[in-house]
Amino acid sequence: MNVYLGIDVGTSGTKVLAIRADGTILASGVGEYPCYAPRPLWSEQNPEDWRKAVVETVPKVLAKAGVKGSDVRGIGLSGQMHGSVFLDADNNVIRPAILWNDQRTAKECAEIEDAAGGRGKLIEMVANPAMTGFTAPKIIWLRNNEPENFERVAKVLLPKDEIRRWLTGEFATEVSDASGTLLLDVAGRKWSKPLLSALQLDESILPTVYESEEITGRLTQEAADALGLTTDCFVVGGAGDCAAGAVGNGIVRAGSLSTSLGTSGVAFVHSDELRVDKLGRVHTFCHAVRGKWHMMGVTLSAAGSLQWFRNALCQELREKADAQGDDVYDLLTAEAAQTPVGADGLFFLPYLSGERTPHADPYARGSFVGLTLAHDRGRITRSILEGVCYSLREAIDIFRGLGVPIDEIRASGGGAKSPFWRQIQADVFGSKVTTLNSEEGPAFGVALLAAVGGGEYKNIEEACDATIKRVSELDPNPEAQKKYDAAFPVYQKLYRSLKEDFRAIADLA
Repeated sequence: MNVYLGIDVGTSGTKVLAIRADGTILASGVGEYPCYAPRPLWSEQNPEDWRKAVVETVPKVLAKAGVKGSDVRGIGLSGQMHGSVFLDADNNVIRPAILWNDQRTAKECAEIEDAAGGRGKLIEMVANPAMTGFTAPKIIWLRNNEPENFERVAKVLLPKDEIRRWLTGEFATEVSDASGTLLLDVAGRKWSKPLLSALQLDESILPTVYESEEITGRLTQEAADALGLTTDCFVVGGAGDCAAGAVGNGIVRAGSLSTSLGTSGVAFVHSDELRVDKLGRVHTFCHAVRGKWHMMGVTLSAAGSLQWFRNALCQELREKADAQGDDVYDLLTAEAAQTPVGADGLFFLPYLSGERTPHADPYARGSFVGLTLAHDRGRITRSILEGVCYSLREAIDIFRGLGVPIDEIRASGGGAKSPFWRQIQADVFGSKVTTLNSEEGPAFGVALLAAVGGGEYKNIEEACDATIKRVSELDPNPEAQKKYDAAFPVYQKLYRSLKEDFRAIADLA
């Protein structure tokens, strides 16, 4: 029996998934670890925690699946994008990894745009503007703020690629994750020599770039022994978590778009052609599908906004849910479902961690606008669900405006488990929303890429066709859609009205 593993190095934990070549899921497991915030708006992790999670979780998953290590032919890697692992010449980690949700680099983003000759020139080079979450600003921050550490840098790796280095001894990445460094020529699918030159960075600090299904190396004896595998086991390029999750949702052809409502929210659309938003409101990255691209919009606090509300203001309901054996989220959405479309004029701006799409504003702040004495918990909950969907619609409307076809939206992530929230998506987006038989996300996507690398399928499109099926569909409610269409411009105007106030509030903190 040929078995393939998907390893997803996430922010809260590393997930390991074992599948058969036909896509049958055999077992999965998660190894958790902490995230550190040594200063406000900073976010860091210890890369050694990722390695320990892999070492602890892979053998457990193999035992749970009832398979031998020799059955595992290949591994696909996914993980949180944009993070930076700084290594010295002896492959020692120099400092904690700076993560995707770290907001310390606003000054460096401006520096990068200036060095490139302006925002427009930068987008021409790498298809994207500089954003605080990306990797390149983190490298420049290290040079500006920790010069003694910068002088020691021999390699800069993304989180999943640091695990690859330990697994195989190879310095390698792949096109989808490399796109999020801001240093990749996305059109040419290679490192951007002009931008590296403008930033005075040596290309030698970057890993070799592969396509996502290409084999990048085989396990070292040390890694094989630690995991209970063999040195015949190969590792394919894999994909950044967003592209990997899209593969796991079958977003591998034109017309398909996925929304993922996890801590952050992502709208991800496949594109056969390179399409770039010259205003830099959405990302254009290489897809995990060979020779294809994708566009992506991100709201930094999606299901994370509902989680904040639950944790901060719903303690009594949490205790009730625990006593009854219920899920507090089910109780919250049940209350919200009893309230009117539009939450009686209450709007929520989901900018609890700043915002990326379309504003790229680290100073943006979460806001309730329109509160009255009539607004109860159910209406507040509904406004949160609607606000997150409005935020994602901003990206979806940009895709449509650039001529990207969208025929179907596939919902995934924790938020997609709620039929009510899926219906709000259908109504706000004005599109059919479907769910799939697989809910395993990025780990499943990269396990499929490993199967392609192992020759089980001729390409990832064939692999997705064979393993991914629709299980539910929701059409938009015409009356609700009409109300959301009327409310959406008001939502958009609120950010413009509050933008300068957000900056003033940030200065007070």
